[in-house]
Amino acid sequence: MANTTDEMTTLSTVLEKLRIKKRDTEFRMTAEGFGTTNGKFYKPDELKILRTYRFEGASDPSDSTILYIIQANDGMTGYSIDAYGAYSNHDDDGYDDFIRQIPIEETDERLIFE
Repeated sequence: MANTTDEMTTLSTVLEKLRIKKRDTEFRMTAEGFGTTNGKFYKPDELKILRTYRFEGASDPSDSTILYIIQANDGMTGYSIDAYGAYSNHDDDGYDDFIRQIPIEETDERLIFE
């Protein structure tokens, strides 16, 4: 079996693996908390960060992205994407404070993607 960590070199690779495992619900910042396409909203204490990936653009170091793999207390697993540096897309919507409040429970990739 291939080492999953070696394969997780691009944002699109990780997103595709999440899609295949049906763990590709996107958590988006709303006034009510992290919202999903199923109409649910979650507060930080209802979530945990399972894994964090950082990606930097090969040609432009300011083209940087963080992908958080997140699990809700109801078992839903999905992700949230944040651009950081010059291209941060969360001006004053509360995203940065919200994501910092979510407990981190670093999980082995094999448990997420197998």
